Amino acid sequence: MKVFDTLSELGHEQVVLCHDKSTGYRGIIAIHDTTLGPALGGTRFWNYESDDAAITDALRLSRGMTYKNAVAGLNLGGGKSVIIGDNRTANREMIFRAHGRFVESLGGRYVTAEDVGTGTADMDYVHMETEYVAGLANKSGDPSPVTARGVFRSIQASAQHRWGSSDLKGKTVSIMGCGNVGRYLAKELTAVGAKLVVSDIRPDKVQAVVKECGATAVDGDAIYAQKADIFAPCALGGILNDDTIPKLQVEIVCGGANNQLLEPKKHGEALEKRNILYGPDFVANAGGVINVYSELAGWTHERSLRKADEIFDTLLGVYAIAKEDGIPTYVAADKLAEKRLAAVRGLTKTWPQWPRKS
Repeated sequence: MKVFDTLSELGHEQVVLCHDKSTGYRGIIAIHDTTLGPALGGTRFWNYESDDAAITDALRLSRGMTYKNAVAGLNLGGGKSVIIGDNRTANREMIFRAHGRFVESLGGRYVTAEDVGTGTADMDYVHMETEYVAGLANKSGDPSPVTARGVFRSIQASAQHRWGSSDLKGKTVSIMGCGNVGRYLAKELTAVGAKLVVSDIRPDKVQAVVKECGATAVDGDAIYAQKADIFAPCALGGILNDDTIPKLQVEIVCGGANNQLLEPKKHGEALEKRNILYGPDFVANAGGVINVYSELAGWTHERSLRKADEIFDTLLGVYAIAKEDGIPTYVAADKLAEKRLAAVRGLTKTWPQWPRKS
């Protein structure tokens, strides 16, 4: 990887490679853009196949956070961190305390929270070393319910755009990934009368949703070929690609996973050619970052849910831009985010008394 060429191409400000010999901690903190405020993004704990794969993931995810925060109307920039290793380890305290020290070293330019492979208990360890962390157990806690609410409202908005009604009663939704977000989403959909088909790499997660929601379970990748109205990816990214898109038998794709399009231009256009409406992921799943922001801003849980409900109108706005400009929805979402970034970047600076008195 030509790191600086990649940073220039994606527009990153800073990438920090972190290592702590005593704990075996290896981490990457990527700060994409701080135009709107400090970079906020979770910490992902994953056993990457290579260092390049870890760096690539951190770069893509952090850029996505910039756009997600901008579209959600939050005064936050975009960042992300990854820890390389087995997230099933029980020896977590020292790994996350080491991570917290590196977050602290950035002096507030980056604020972290939980993500794939991490939880509120891990963030409590990070908090032992820095104040620049959110998603703590005794505060906003697990963001999954708010994330799921935003995805649910995005699915309703997509239904409104495609079929003229947001009513999901009798619609079939296939959910890939039955972790926290997928499980809460399944509950929201069941409550309004949707039918569910679900899959996950962990059978226990699938069975929990089957039991709670009366869902139909399918094995692994069979979820792609299920005949349904809506496909909701709620696992890892890159799942919309050359192999999977031809298998889809749905009219809408809208879910909670990050970076669903393996190659945005190529695979976004592939969905367009098949007349499948794509709800851009960083718009649909912004409820998670709204939940984290609520902790920083002192919002109640109820206010976080109300803010997540606004994603319905935001996504309808994205669809309107796409239709008016004749562009794919993923491009329209980027355009909306870039418009806010440009507006804030263009504000006239006002200076304090100068020279500074110390």
